[in-house]
Amino acid sequence: MKVNDIRPLSLMGSQATAMKADIDWLLDHEDSFVEVGCPACGSNSKTTVYRKYDMRHVVCKDCSTQYISPRPTPEILSEFYQRSENYKYWASHIFPGSETARRNKIFKPRAKIIKKYIENRRMESDFLLEVGAAHGIFCEEVRKFKMFRRIVAVEPHVELAQRCRDLGLETFGSSYENIQIDEKISVIASFEVIEHLYHPIEFIQWCRESLSENGHLLLTCPNISGFDTSIMGVLSDSVDHEHLNLFTPKSLSLLLEKNGFCIEELTTPGELDVDIVREALETNILS
Repeated sequence: MKVNDIRPLSLMGSQATAMKADIDWLLDHEDSFVEVGCPACGSNSKTTVYRKYDMRHVVCKDCSTQYISPRPTPEILSEFYQRSENYKYWASHIFPGSETARRNKIFKPRAKIIKKYIENRRMESDFLLEVGAAHGIFCEEVRKFKMFRRIVAVEPHVELAQRCRDLGLETFGSSYENIQIDEKISVIASFEVIEHLYHPIEFIQWCRESLSENGHLLLTCPNISGFDTSIMGVLSDSVDHEHLNLFTPKSLSLLLEKNGFCIEELTTPGELDVDIVREALETNILS
């Protein structure tokens, strides 16, 4: 898989303009930003590493998680994601234009992982819920296997939530905190969401409380200690205004285990890492 497969240069067009509008909106609310402790271990021992988009990135001295502090409050973030120009651009241009590649190279393999776990480990397969379902492709692919009685998409962005409904998916058009679920969940999937959250600990606790006794959580996020992020540092696209929390595999494991999870599998495939660095070199970003 290449970066251009899922973020085609021909479609990026005005994305930088939309992103700048979002950053400017956030910075207009900077007076309301708040200091926080480490989102993984809770420590207040931290050191500043750099500023990007006029936001301060710090590293936890205890577990090496990198995070933004001070950061927007939950109320600011809620409004931000509802009105985001960048998300509108992705929803109307980049996601539709790269859907086939994303389906075949990202979401079909993820659906197969769920299928493999259910077949090999006798996982419960009654109710799957995806937090941050975006275009609903993962839920759609899982539905094809006919493994789950109920599949639910949770997606706060209005246009993306409607896309999920158009696919015939049961959809909550709000953040996970505001949904009402009347039964325990067998599998919670959440891809590239936890890095955006004000309080990841509360999300992990919500997942644990919402899962059935033998339920499973499938979670992905950027790895701040990965090859590309280690080489590129502040220049990495993983370091941006939205990624409030950038975990290492060790610190993410710590967060999960502290909140009642047992790690069954931890992988750092890094499929795009080399391509990201190569592209940065070819475009003189790393000069």
